[in-house]
Amino acid sequence: MTSTIGGVSIPDSKLARDVTEFVRDNATPLLFHHSSRVYYFGALAGKHRSLKFDPELLYAGAMFHDMGLMHTHSSAHERFEVDGANAARDFLKWQGIAQSDIDTVWTAIALHTTPGIPQHMHPVVALVTAGVEMDVLGLTYPDYSDEEREAVVHAHPRTPHFKEDIIQAFYDGIKHKPETTFGNVKADVLAEKDPHFHRGNFCSVIRGSAWR
Repeated sequence: MTSTIGGVSIPDSKLARDVTEFVRDNATPLLFHHSSRVYYFGALAGKHRSLKFDPELLYAGAMFHDMGLMHTHSSAHERFEVDGANAARDFLKWQGIAQSDIDTVWTAIALHTTPGIPQHMHPVVALVTAGVEMDVLGLTYPDYSDEEREAVVHAHPRTPHFKEDIIQAFYDGIKHKPETTFGNVKADVLAEKDPHFHRGNFCSVIRGSAWR
């Protein structure tokens, strides 16, 4: 039995149930509950903004968005966002989902840490990022009522030290491939956690290029 919050609930479908089972089996409880909150906050944002979206695709995007942090789905050289997007793509292909819908979910996951772009794209892409930005950063905290926020957290609790826990989860998931953080927000995580990390510099790359 799933919670209905502000008229939003997890889709009652085989696909959604299979997504839930897969993520429960393959992600940590921290990431499972975080991803579930991302779905609720994203779907509520869609209702607030009067956006039309497919709840199943939004659920798939939200639930897989951090799968690339898990070592079982982490590649050696891709950004963790791409790893999560690829895991979702493979899962949805196995489920027989249309390629156009798979592409939408893939894009939503791949762009969820790229500020300023997703809100201009397909509603599923925009709303996965909206859910992440609310649950991790609280950027749109005033856009939700006290009742909505409390109900989401009651259904999928935050750990007592969620902010530090999620930063640690990011670090654990990307520390083996620091080069993939060039130009994205996860460089901030490595800079905080690893005293030996040297952030890539855009200007240095230009100046070091073979082009004259």
